[in-house]
Amino acid sequence: MSKPKSNNAKTISVALMLCLVCSVLVSAAAVGLKPAQVENARLDRNKNILVAADLYDAESDTADDVAERFKDFDVKIIDLNKGNYLDDDELKTAGIPDRNAYDASQATKNQALSEDLGDNDPAGIGRKPKYAKVYVKEDDAGKPELIVLPIQGYGLWGTIYGFLTLESDMNTIKGISFYEHKETPGLGARIEEPEWRAKWNGIRSYDDNGDVATGVTKAGNSKENWVDGISGATLTSRGVSNMIQFWLGEQGYKPYLDMLREQSGQTLDNADTQANQSKPAAQPKTELAATLPVANGKEA
Repeated sequence: MSKPKSNNAKTISVALMLCLVCSVLVSAAAVGLKPAQVENARLDRNKNILVAADLYDAESDTADDVAERFKDFDVKIIDLNKGNYLDDDELKTAGIPDRNAYDASQATKNQALSEDLGDNDPAGIGRKPKYAKVYVKEDDAGKPELIVLPIQGYGLWGTIYGFLTLESDMNTIKGISFYEHKETPGLGARIEEPEWRAKWNGIRSYDDNGDVATGVTKAGNSKENWVDGISGATLTSRGVSNMIQFWLGEQGYKPYLDMLREQSGQTLDNADTQANQSKPAAQPKTELAATLPVANGKEA
């Protein structure tokens, strides 16, 4: 008795039906999870803003604490070249319908919202957005108390994203945080460690001439008002240094900070005094030695 012939058409149709059902299920799951993913990304961004502003306690703060504390910050869009805030009409003209949803990183993919840096690109970002989002916490008199500036630049393996916070003098660094990078675990990734980030507190951004006065030195080669690099992570340290100097410079936030300083009657001399007063007392020098060996000589 012969065996029944296999029905190839039926087999293919069943396989296609299974693929269709699976595709529908995956798509439905992706759509259903999208709001939660967006909310988690927003919460993580706001948390890192608070970290950079030294307003977050990882051991005790909850998501509700982050949401409540973030309400103290105003979201503003600035023209990086001119240094001014954009009002609602200017935002519409620039093609930015929602200041809260604006993403400067995505804007670099839009030629109308960014400019090619060409060879003048020390941070390795390729294109600079014409407009940037900043977060400002004002005091009771309506003057800036803390200014949180988004920063980004190329490290060893990819782009590093973070936030840099300045105090009311628009010169003294309050704190720094990094929320996305591809640096080597145990080496360049140590830029996230609280011990290293704390070294930025009280650092002066500019000298009396208005030039950027800080950055990251090679590990073990201390320099006044600069931060010691991480041992074994020279390329990452250099990337962070280039990033800081770019965004504090004329191509970055300097026109904006100069404008704020002028409006508030601040001078860099006054800012230097405040920076020295707010700088924490010197601690015994500790070296952030690498805990892992250099991987294939890639991180040096």
